[in-house]
Amino acid sequence: MYKRFFTPPKGSYFLFGPRGTGKSTWLKMHCPQALWIDLLDPETFRFLSTGPERLQGMIESNPSCLQIVIDEIQKIPELLDVVHSLIEAKKNYQFILTGSSARKLKKYGVNLLGGRALLRHMPPFFAAELGNNFQLEKNLKVGMLPIVLDAVDPEEVLRAYVGIYLKEEVQAEGIVRNVGNFARFLETMSFSHGSIINTSNISRECQIARKTLDSYLQILEDLLLSFHLSIFRRKSKRDLVSQEKFYFFDVGVYLSMRPKNLYDIPSEIEGAALEGLVAQHLKGWVDAQKEKHQLHYWRTRSKLEVDFIVSGPKTFLAIEVKNGKAVHPKDLHGLQAFIDDYPEATPLLLYRGKQTYKEGKVSCIPIETFLKMIHPENPLL
Repeated sequence: MYKRFFTPPKGSYFLFGPRGTGKSTWLKMHCPQALWIDLLDPETFRFLSTGPERLQGMIESNPSCLQIVIDEIQKIPELLDVVHSLIEAKKNYQFILTGSSARKLKKYGVNLLGGRALLRHMPPFFAAELGNNFQLEKNLKVGMLPIVLDAVDPEEVLRAYVGIYLKEEVQAEGIVRNVGNFARFLETMSFSHGSIINTSNISRECQIARKTLDSYLQILEDLLLSFHLSIFRRKSKRDLVSQEKFYFFDVGVYLSMRPKNLYDIPSEIEGAALEGLVAQHLKGWVDAQKEKHQLHYWRTRSKLEVDFIVSGPKTFLAIEVKNGKAVHPKDLHGLQAFIDDYPEATPLLLYRGKQTYKEGKVSCIPIETFLKMIHPENPLL
């Protein structure tokens, strides 16, 4: 059992994260005396879905339990009414509400609790959580999901992972009319991992309408299987692109969906995987910060680009990722243009080499070294 970096709030909170990130495992270890209400259990689901008000009776019949875990709260979002009333009654309950999908909750209202429950995230493992067991070459292939790394056959679990979402979330909940179209959309999106979203090309490739594509992209984000990065625009001095960049939440999930063909260029697939691995670490760090931080990318219409811009009250980093063991002058062009416009930014170039050194103002750092430095409670650099 690896020690997670997650630090829970003292009051009630939502704990969101895709399936297999270890939410339930962590809670069972750290909240052993809590009243546990598992909505994936068919009997519990039937009992509460036919009468959400029964939740109050379940809690009141266990007066010694002031800590209540409701696992997969999105299955019965109406329970939030009961939770809200119990929090308002100020009976010193701490509710921990886990979710692997935000779709129903967004419709029904996470905001229903009116800020009385904080929002926290459980991402895949950070490299530093694995310590010496993190190996860049291995984890680039299988990713960072606890459910995968704990498996005897990680690749088999990855192959089944997306199928579980398709069957238990998309199909069972009737989220889309045609599951086959959505499955084809997922495969097509694997070619856009780490790239700007070109909706026209994707729509044509999937043979679906633009409006349907937009809804599919939103569904994927609501299921916590992907995230988007918008362009960094603050005080822009150049003509910038407007499209968002797309990432699957875990590099192993991306590779399990990406079809492999003889004509593929392996370095391009590996480059997208490497950028995605850095992206999921940065997003995990940003989500864990108490003060608001943001993760963007930067690209001009003349194709100068910086992969990641991390900004916050005391943070302003420009990060470029290169899938090579040596740094070439052309690798620095995007960073140099960015710091010309934003001299207060700290530029970093992450690469596959072994030496940490500086090229002018740019710090060149081995990717594995950088990833192992990332801890939610520490500055990025």
